[in-house]
Amino acid sequence: MLSRLPFDATLSAYQQQGDDLHAVARQYDFRDESALTQYVAEVSDPDSPVHQFEAAVEAVINGDIESLAALIRRHPRLTQARSTRITPFDPPMHRATLLHYLAANGVEGYRQKSPANAVAVACLLLENGADPNAIAHCYGMDCTTMSLLVSSTPPAQVGTQVPLVDTLIDHGATVDGQTLLTALSFRYQPAAEALVRRGVKIENVAAAAGLGLVAETVQLLPTADEPSLHLALALAAQLGHPETTKLLLEAVVDPNRYNPPVTHAHSTPLHQAALAGHIEVVRLLVNHGARLDLEDTLSHGTPLGWAEHGGQSEVANFLRSHPNLELIS
Repeated sequence: MLSRLPFDATLSAYQQQGDDLHAVARQYDFRDESALTQYVAEVSDPDSPVHQFEAAVEAVINGDIESLAALIRRHPRLTQARSTRITPFDPPMHRATLLHYLAANGVEGYRQKSPANAVAVACLLLENGADPNAIAHCYGMDCTTMSLLVSSTPPAQVGTQVPLVDTLIDHGATVDGQTLLTALSFRYQPAAEALVRRGVKIENVAAAAGLGLVAETVQLLPTADEPSLHLALALAAQLGHPETTKLLLEAVVDPNRYNPPVTHAHSTPLHQAALAGHIEVVRLLVNHGARLDLEDTLSHGTPLGWAEHGGQSEVANFLRSHPNLELIS
């Protein structure tokens, strides 16, 4: 029944706010009051496809296998159904399937969570017709469940990310080198390693460097193009791999260039290494000419400021005592 579902809070808030619905629309990630009103009208009807889909979404994100199974038995096409929510994001309709919601990424913020039994939920969906390669429209781009999963915080935090990677691949999910770079760009090295274990080839120097693989980095360096080298240093520094960082610096990759898109482009490799406390990488970058005075483009902090903000005392003490800091003070 509707009253038992978490999205009933939307209806309660809607009813209590009267004519002032802007705050409710924003809280529940609707584009505006009209989109919220349309949703309320549709979800209030227990027989509507919107109600059925939204009920299934709540079962997915809360790991309610019993309710989800009952819904799928009554409405078998739910595993192929898509969200019709109109959001303030780009594009306004993400069109996520139930399986996309399990990635806990790209959908409404309050629904981005990963249940402990996420693998069982995924298996239920996949064994009942869910497409592991279906496309949703999130963050201004086309996204599969896998691409959302390997860049998602909630499943990584609760330990479901790697098992879900395996489950999706077991059921036919397509993975490639770009999926691997996505996982590394978001610092989810265990997910990246799982992709390699499941057959994704390391064909880009950035992937090799981000994984900390010395032999592969040496092999790929001679033929690497400039964008790949730029990304490689960003990933090696952010993920804390001194060996591959050194190889790239010795290949004269510029340590003072701001990172490429999706790898914290507002900062340099030194900012990221300092924030994460990768002291060996920090030493290598500084010894190869990384400037201590460069500020990030958002908060205008130096690498020392980032180390202090992150509570990285060893890195902060090294940077604070470095002779170059006196020259730029």
